[in-house]
Parts: sequence; C-alpha cells; structure tokens
Amino acid sequence: MTREAARPYRVLFVCMGNICRSPTAEGVFRKLVRDAGLEGKIEIDSAGTGSWHVGSAPDRRTQNAALKRGLDLSGQRARQVSARDFETFDLVVAMDRDNLSYLEAIRPNEAARARLMLEFSEVAVSRGIRDVPDPYSGGVDGFEIVLDLIEGACEGLLGQVVAAMRAGTRGP
Repeated sequence: MTREAARPYRVLFVCMGNICRSPTAEGVFRKLVRDAGLEGKIEIDSAGTGSWHVGSAPDRRTQNAALKRGLDLSGQRARQVSARDFETFDLVVAMDRDNLSYLEAIRPNEAARARLMLEFSEVAVSRGIRDVPDPYSGGVDGFEIVLDLIEGACEGLLGQVVAAMRAGTRGP
C-alpha cells in the first residue's frame, strides 16, 4: 500500500463565518463516520470564507439545535479557509454558491474543485435546492432546516467518500 493510499481521506466543510452551517456539517459527518466505524480513515474539519469569527465556538443557536439531535459542537472553533486547504483536503464542500465562488477564486490551478453540499442530497437535487440557507439572521427554525438538509447530504456524501476510498481515488 502506498503512503498516499494509507493516509486518511480528508473532508473540509466551508460556509461564510464557520459558526453555523459548516460546523453543523462537521458534527453531522463526524457522527456518521464514527457510526460507520471509519474513524481514523476519514478526517473532518470546517472553515469559513470570512475571518469575523476566527477562534469562536459555533453560534449558540447552532449548538442548541445540534444538541437536540445528540451532536455536541462545543469543542469546535472557527477558522478561515485558505488556498493551502486545497493541498491538505481531498474534498472541499461549500454550503452555498457564494462560498463556492470564493473557494474557486482561491483554489490553486491543479487542485480538485470544490463541491456544493447539496449535490450529495438526492432530495435536494430532485427539488432543485442548491444552497444550504444561512440561518444566522433568522429564527430558531432556520437551524432545524439547516440540520435537516445537512443530515441528508452527509449521508449521500459518506456513500460517495467510501466509494472513492474503495476505488483508491481522492475525490467523489
């Protein structure tokens, strides 16, 4: 087995401030990976396109909604995404098209392109939903909607990541 094949598959989730959507995706995906017995084989992180919240824990409303579903996000801290992340991660997943545009602008030429989160959700694709909405300025129910969308997409994403790992490739 080559060193490249032996290293963990790395996934990075990206939203605007890294305090709502991307930490939610990190937490949901981390639980799915753990439940599938793939800890150590898949590494997960999240980041934001902006620097406003660097070092902050996820938004309290995000944490409360996640806790209702058995997810503890309190240990996460916001950080800003960089072009170097494209060298570190096998897959970079944007929460919406604005974040995707930012990622494509900073992506090194030879790096794999970023993907939209909801590309991995059959339900969202069938309904034409492309973006995970930002719940930051809305009410509490927005955080529940985000969790619903992200849970469905993470299930599809895990299936594609596992298939890529079996095939020995570094991208779904």
